[in-house]
Amino acid sequence: MPRRPRRWRRGMWIAVLLAPGLAVMTLFVAVPLLSSFRYAFYNFKGVLPDAFIGLANFGDVLFEAPFAAQTWRALWHNCVVFVSLMVVQNGLAYLIAFALLKTLPGHRIHQTIIFLPVVLSAVIVGFLWKLFLHPLFGLVNAALALVGINGPPWLGNESTALGSIIFTNAWHWVGFPALIFLAGMQRISKETLEAARIDGADDRVLMTRIIWPLVAPSTTIVATLTFIGSFNWFELPYVMAGATGSPGGATDVLGLLFYRTAFGTASSGLQDFGHGSALAVLMFAFIAITSGIGLHFLRRREIEA
Repeated sequence: MPRRPRRWRRGMWIAVLLAPGLAVMTLFVAVPLLSSFRYAFYNFKGVLPDAFIGLANFGDVLFEAPFAAQTWRALWHNCVVFVSLMVVQNGLAYLIAFALLKTLPGHRIHQTIIFLPVVLSAVIVGFLWKLFLHPLFGLVNAALALVGINGPPWLGNESTALGSIIFTNAWHWVGFPALIFLAGMQRISKETLEAARIDGADDRVLMTRIIWPLVAPSTTIVATLTFIGSFNWFELPYVMAGATGSPGGATDVLGLLFYRTAFGTASSGLQDFGHGSALAVLMFAFIAITSGIGLHFLRRREIEA
């Protein structure tokens, strides 16, 4: 008999401890998400829904001018970001993790230095690198001038703006996949690596033939998070290039397009919650479906490995 009151009290304590978190998640995640889904099917007059119009907002965003051109251009830029980060950021992270695995002198200090930018706010990193890349007094062009190179206006040139922001993102986040890869490498038994060394495997063979298949779970985590982050990209391009994706839309991505459509900009106060909500729903569906498919194939690779 005394067990029931104890279980009841324990259940009450768990409910009390979970209640604040559930309230915050409901208020700031579930309610906005459901509201966006509802608003996507309505026409808006000002800030209030006017009439139910079905899938018209989705059709406008995907196929009608001027929304369609902006949507597909932004989606293409997100794809470029994802591929670039997978190759540059995560490729470099894999090499860094392998170097840290060798436990060279001072490797723990190196781990801290590599991971340190990750803990910085994206807003701080964006403003910092915006100053570094300034064409007149930025450190990057000043360093290039020392070797006789006239650096371009990195964020003011359509051919270099998106690449500059991708580089900034890689600098900011490279430590995170590096530590994930390192954790996966450290789970490999030393006997396996020593046996490969005895058989004559050099570092290149060790990284590509031995370690790479064995860190498949780490690769799944890194690839999935990189995909979600690339298609939710907002803070860095907003801080470094503005809500309009300047110059000339060269840095426009889906996150900026949604924000600009739904809430307007400083130069244009026009708000269109209907088309903005439709775009948000499409982003959510695309990320959820593609991530699920990607996880399925990556999990299968883990089993085969």
